[in-house]
Amino acid sequence: MFTTRPELIGTHGMVASTHWLASATGMAVLERGGNAVDAAVATGFVLQVVEPHLNGPGGDVPILFAAPSGSVDVYCGQGPTPGAASLEHYLGLGLDLVPGTGLLAAVVPGAFGAWTLLLEREGTWSLRDVLEPAISYAEDGYPVLPGTAATIRTVEQMFRDEWPTSAQTWLAGSSAPAAGERWRNPVLAATYRRVVEEAEAAGSGREQQIAAARDAFYRGFVAEAIARFATTSEVLDTSGRRHRGLLDGDDLARWEPTVEPPLSLDHAGVTVHKTGPWGQGPVMLQQLQVLSGVDLAGMGHLSVDWVHTVVESAKLAFADREAWYGDPDHVDVPVEALLSSEYAAERRALISETASYDLRPGSPGGRTPRLPAGASPGGARPAVTSDGAGEPTVLGDGSTRGDTCHVDVVDRDGRMVSATPSGGWLQSSPTIPELGFCLGSRAQMLWLEPGLASSMAGGVRPRTTLTPSMVTRDGRPWLAFGTPGGDQQDQWSLAYLLTCLHTGLDLQAAIDAPMFSTEHFPSSFYPRQATPGRLVVEGRLPREVVEGLRARGHDVQVGGDWTQGRLSAVGRDAATGFLRGAANPRGMQGYAVGR
Repeated sequence: MFTTRPELIGTHGMVASTHWLASATGMAVLERGGNAVDAAVATGFVLQVVEPHLNGPGGDVPILFAAPSGSVDVYCGQGPTPGAASLEHYLGLGLDLVPGTGLLAAVVPGAFGAWTLLLEREGTWSLRDVLEPAISYAEDGYPVLPGTAATIRTVEQMFRDEWPTSAQTWLAGSSAPAAGERWRNPVLAATYRRVVEEAEAAGSGREQQIAAARDAFYRGFVAEAIARFATTSEVLDTSGRRHRGLLDGDDLARWEPTVEPPLSLDHAGVTVHKTGPWGQGPVMLQQLQVLSGVDLAGMGHLSVDWVHTVVESAKLAFADREAWYGDPDHVDVPVEALLSSEYAAERRALISETASYDLRPGSPGGRTPRLPAGASPGGARPAVTSDGAGEPTVLGDGSTRGDTCHVDVVDRDGRMVSATPSGGWLQSSPTIPELGFCLGSRAQMLWLEPGLASSMAGGVRPRTTLTPSMVTRDGRPWLAFGTPGGDQQDQWSLAYLLTCLHTGLDLQAAIDAPMFSTEHFPSSFYPRQATPGRLVVEGRLPREVVEGLRARGHDVQVGGDWTQGRLSAVGRDAATGFLRGAANPRGMQGYAVGR
């Protein structure tokens, strides 16, 4: 199969991410004696600076960490809604959806807490050392990506008219930055420098300083600036009106990042680990359980049968996501039943030779599913063209307006990290002038309808789409991978894993293989649209396969040849000790480095 670049193979370390500067930063950490955690954290903070339209300090991140022993932990960097958030408040404002931009969609920024807790527990470097590359790029400058420049141009007039603090940060004089222009964010650099200085003033111990940094962010000067801006500013959002936010100092002060066990499933000789149902990760495990009773290898990679079967299993799993997934600290999610082999057999029996156009959640444990009123076929909402709305991800025709970010790292001892930072996009909320970054808009993923697994309430984690993946084999870390892409993340990631498991292709060739995804179910993002039966494929998929899928009833839309997914991956062969790395050519900026 055609491949764009070689799979990297070495013994020292591998870093793969969605930006070459971030990957190079992580590898520099490994070269200087840091471990995979030190490298991943430094990479994550650099991504906040160099991909500001895709993630930021005000965003969120789920992180999977695998120790050399094979134990896997989930670091939850998904912050909850404000305590004052309630259905009554939003409905009282005359809203039927949480706006996709502005301050009403803000939740507690979880990324800083999760990255620093991981560093504190599993890293070796100081906070200053891991933050210095990000601070340096913010102070000294970096080349503006074409996607960043295009995003700023899209929202330029809104910045000038409605979000002046964003105009001060992202508009140089009278115009938006051009692609390739050297860009700086000195205010963000100063914010992180002050965090480091206050942390170091708190004591000499590494762990003590990192904990003090979280205090500065969530209970100190950063929190004070966030709360002041969110609760006193009235800003235009996608509702077409101006609103204040609900996030206050108490919300920030009482939050702490958590470390949780993953949900895990054995499949084809490996164990796949994902986040809990506060993310969409379990859909991959549900699909794997359904596909365990199918001879994919016998069907042939990317054949009509292969694509049809994988897509139909996705429709079933994502229907369950709509009916059942939510914050398990607040709702009863029947995870054990959803992942059981018995339930998978019931769901597998629903896959026929023709494409389904129905949204069909199941009844795990005999329970009755409930879908949001706007989630049923025919209930899709009208298109909304408000600037900055929704997830900056792949559009239906395969064109892009950005993505999220992703990073994978493995070191010579076998530690692995897989993380998907997102949120806090420069275009989704006004810049906080004292800090140089904006808040996220993750609350848009909650429904303004009572009685659902993902209904709006105070103090709940919105059901995020962010979903890194970790795989162990024979009890040892084997593969870490993931991709940006909102609702498509687990679709592309599953297609990648199945390719790795059933074809013998190496990590890079599997990334380069033609991709596909369905838009059958409601989007997680404002305005929550769905296109039942829609299947989007890359143009490199053979014509006979496309026509065969149409004959099965799929509404096939053929996009560009290289338009779906921005996967990256690292792996380790326990028998040889070889480390492997690969990154996506789509988007022209993802790179793997290693030796």
